[in-house]
Amino acid sequence: MKTYKFLFSSRWVGYFALALVFALACVALGNWQMNRRNAVVENITKIQNNYSGAIVDYDAVAGNFEALDPAREWTQVRLKGTYQTADQRVVRNRPLNGAPGYEVLVPLTLENGDIVIIDRGWLPIGYTQPGHPDVVPQPESGVVTVVARLKPAEPKLDRSAPAGQLASIELNDYAAQLSYPIKTGAYGQLATESPAAASNPVAFPAPSIDEGSHLSYALQWIAFGVLAFVGFCYAARMQRRNDEFDALEAEESGVPVEELYGRGSAFHPRQLPKNKKPGSRPTAEEAEDALLDSQGF
Repeated sequence: MKTYKFLFSSRWVGYFALALVFALACVALGNWQMNRRNAVVENITKIQNNYSGAIVDYDAVAGNFEALDPAREWTQVRLKGTYQTADQRVVRNRPLNGAPGYEVLVPLTLENGDIVIIDRGWLPIGYTQPGHPDVVPQPESGVVTVVARLKPAEPKLDRSAPAGQLASIELNDYAAQLSYPIKTGAYGQLATESPAAASNPVAFPAPSIDEGSHLSYALQWIAFGVLAFVGFCYAARMQRRNDEFDALEAEESGVPVEELYGRGSAFHPRQLPKNKKPGSRPTAEEAEDALLDSQGF
């Protein structure tokens, strides 16, 4: 009776090492997907807590307009002041639901003298003048009360924009175009205005809270890693079975296994002998084999 001693051969140690490396790679990829899911879940929790959470006064979160605490993103902030519409800017290349367009930024001078940037919404591309929206709705003049959600300033892009436009919401670039200082760490994405303007840009939809497929991908990678060892064990079982058949045939024929199949051979799949029912007729193949055996072949 053959055993699994062949598993200690260099060949099978190599097979095991290959399966182990593959499994470890699968585990690493599974962990990567889980980490991505954890980051998404953390962001979803932040959105759920802040997006429709309590509205706070500007004074309570003023420092976040200079350096935004990531946990404060989407927090609703109440601001009161006057829009500086002469200094508004249009941000290029801002798709919404798959449609190309722009966003409108306007400085808001607060009652305490601070100036923050408000993103009033989205505009579709224009057809009158290429590269410009057809109409930019204006806010009410005078003092307005704004509720806006905190958003971080964006990184600088390596591209320019025409006069009156920005390539991204990079607030330091915006500040360089103005004659007064503004808060450059964060801006407010408009939720409501009072009094409301006669017409407004398109309001922003709520951010997605879909987790995506990261969890299923992670489980798939882990399953692939397990299958590597399942395949290794199955191959070892088949090798043991074939070794038993080889030993049996060598014993019956009196020829060493090395001469039957070649020294160092491996994996010789052979048909299992079929159990025949008593009285059943031999097949043509069996009859031919019996004839050859009787003639000494």
